[in-house]
Amino acid sequence: MAATPRFRKNAAEASPAETETESGTAGEPGGTHPVDETLPPLRMFTSGLQHVAAMYAGVVAPPMIVGPAVGLDAKETAFLMGASLFTAGIATLLQTLGFWRIGARLPFVNGVSFAGVTPMIAIGKDRGHDGIAVIFGAIIVAGLLGFALAPYFCKLVRFFPPVVTGTVITLIGVSLLPVAFNWSQGGNETADDYGSTTNILMAAVTLVIVLALRKLLRGFLQQIAILLGLVVGTLIAIPAGITDFGALGDADVVGFPTPFHFGAPQFEIAAIISMCIVMLVCMTESTADMLALGKIVGRPADERTIEGGLRADTLGSAISPLFNGFMCSAFAQNIGLVAMTKVRSRFVVAAGGVILVLLGLVPVAASVIALVPLPVLGGAGIVLFGSVAASGIQTLATAALEKGENALIVAAAVGIGLIPIAAPDFYHAFPDDLLVVLDSGISTGCVVAIVLNLAFNHWGRTPDTGPDEEAAEGEPQEDSRALPVAH
Repeated sequence: MAATPRFRKNAAEASPAETETESGTAGEPGGTHPVDETLPPLRMFTSGLQHVAAMYAGVVAPPMIVGPAVGLDAKETAFLMGASLFTAGIATLLQTLGFWRIGARLPFVNGVSFAGVTPMIAIGKDRGHDGIAVIFGAIIVAGLLGFALAPYFCKLVRFFPPVVTGTVITLIGVSLLPVAFNWSQGGNETADDYGSTTNILMAAVTLVIVLALRKLLRGFLQQIAILLGLVVGTLIAIPAGITDFGALGDADVVGFPTPFHFGAPQFEIAAIISMCIVMLVCMTESTADMLALGKIVGRPADERTIEGGLRADTLGSAISPLFNGFMCSAFAQNIGLVAMTKVRSRFVVAAGGVILVLLGLVPVAASVIALVPLPVLGGAGIVLFGSVAASGIQTLATAALEKGENALIVAAAVGIGLIPIAAPDFYHAFPDDLLVVLDSGISTGCVVAIVLNLAFNHWGRTPDTGPDEEAAEGEPQEDSRALPVAH
């Protein structure tokens, strides 16, 4: 039987030595912990805005993918983006401020999860408002299930070592790369200019701009290199005649994401199963992120912290469809921002959550994002989605693939997960209800990785297996957790 990681019931039980991090001590004895500090208003706002800038592209990208895929027009897609900003703000406030036993109360940013993009496209493709309604119904059920499982899931983290999480995160990035390639060609296969040299060159120019900005800029500006690349690329695209200003002209200056704007949620079993699998993936990623963030800020994430964080994740996901938003999970790039800036206050991130809510209440702001031509977005998307896959590979580097059958687990899970990408019609003879799951490489790859990890690393283990051997076979170590990305 694999060894179970030990979690403290209370962060207060940690010794002073354990609460020190590379960024300094947890705080003076008897004083306010840096996580609970409130900063001057101006610094609170600018630091919160920096968190928003670091995550903004990741929040609006999923609705920009899903909206056109299910058949929404530019104005409806812009509405969906505004709703995603609004619900990301609510989820972030649940995490940072919290109430009762909900919320990690750490500088923990939440937003729309990339993990659900491919399954949502499979669920709602070309079904218009009905497709969105089915997606929202499945997310509500998945969120409520995750909320109920939170007290137990935090005890099951040993079944999700880096060999599983790394595989799933890699598949998320690889599954989304074809979307970036499609955008780079123009996005609409029936259009006359689809795959034209103008579109592809525009994507290439944007890609080069993003890479150059990442290389040349430092600090805050480097964090928003993708956003700056989108702005520059869009400006260059205007004289090329591939920028559509239609959505901006139709957008309201102020508006509220009307509850169930696309109709009452609909509940289909296959869609619910698919999104429940995605929810388990999001809970796994969020758990790993909380463990890493707790170490960075000097407040180790104990079992209760993880439970509260998962409850905030899942509750935020369950209420998001009410305001036309998608499933929420952790944004790991913001954890890196905390480590870089050394600003550990959760109230800074809460300020970022308020900014997200305000942006969601200004539809014209979301419409400005819709001005970005798809070829420009495709060029940036190659970096954005590729970085997700790179993060998964980084996680796999900690999985001891040279030991046991871990390499075989990754090989089988990635191979099966790539089937819908490499051979889209592979499952064409299967029932439609099964296709919702099978057509998502993320869902199938996740299931295969979990089952094989259980089969090779848990089931049938001899009682005398030592902890060192178990750790070598893929169990996560307390001090060596990676930072998986959800978007």
